[in-house]
Amino acid sequence: MPDTARDPRAWIAPLITTIVTLPMALIALFVGGLTPMACDSCNGAAADRFDASFGPAWTVLLVGLLLTLMALLASWATPWQLRNVARRVGLALAAPTTLVVTFVAFMALVDWP
Repeated sequence: MPDTARDPRAWIAPLITTIVTLPMALIALFVGGLTPMACDSCNGAAADRFDASFGPAWTVLLVGLLLTLMALLASWATPWQLRNVARRVGLALAAPTTLVVTFVAFMALVDWP
C-alpha cells in the first residue's frame, strides 16, 4: 500500500485524545478558577504574595490550555494518509502531555498560603 493511501484508522488517535484531554482541560480550568478562593482568609503579606503569583500562573494555565487545544485540533487536521500516522499519533499524545505539564507548572507557580 502506498504512503499516500488513506488510513482507515486515522480517526482513532484523535478520538481517544479528545475523550481524554477535554475533560482533563475542563477540570484544570475549574481548579485554576477556584484557586483564588484558597486565599480568601489571607491578609497582609501572604495575600500579597499569593496575588502576585496567581497572575502569571493563570497566564501560564491559559496559554497551556490554548497550546493543548492547538495540538488536539492539529491531530484531527493532519491529513488522513498512511505517511502521517506517526505525526498524527505524536500530536494526539502531545495534547494531554501539554495539559499535564501546564497544570503542574500552574500549581508550582502559585505561592500557596
